[in-house]
Amino acid sequence: MTDESPVSAQESAPQTLDEPTSPESLEAQGDVAADYIEALLDICDLDGDIDIDVQNGRPYVSVTAEDPEALRLLNRAETVNALQELARLAVQSKTGAFSRLILDIGGSRDARKQELTVLVDRAIARIEEGSAQAALPPMSSYERKIVHDVVAERGFSSHSVGEASDRHTVVTRA
Repeated sequence: MTDESPVSAQESAPQTLDEPTSPESLEAQGDVAADYIEALLDICDLDGDIDIDVQNGRPYVSVTAEDPEALRLLNRAETVNALQELARLAVQSKTGAFSRLILDIGGSRDARKQELTVLVDRAIARIEEGSAQAALPPMSSYERKIVHDVVAERGFSSHSVGEASDRHTVVTRA
């Protein structure tokens, strides 16, 4: 644990990394993000255990607690996404590298994957009932990646359409 607040983590001098996607760099990004999130938890007076990992070429920081209720205010999808962006900015400020960091608080990412799987199953059901395609609501690139993976596992095809906050996935037969 550091005495560094989230604001001071961003104000630290950048440490440029030669290869921003090397395992060492990804681990360093995870460390910076973990320090940032830990400082935030301290400010909020919340207890949580932080684990750092590298998954699919991305730093992955997860926060868990013995009492799941301790994190319930932070593990809402919108809150996790906002904190993830703040942690990414802290990483970029400290390392000079763009980060594709994933933050999971209290199992929020697994819960969201289950929700997305239900959306995919409903879309596939519409196609099996005769629709040529089924469009899903707009979502982040990370969520679209999960959708593409689930769609492929189900033997269907998908592609993303639209721009910016309107970008969404369309499911079709393979």
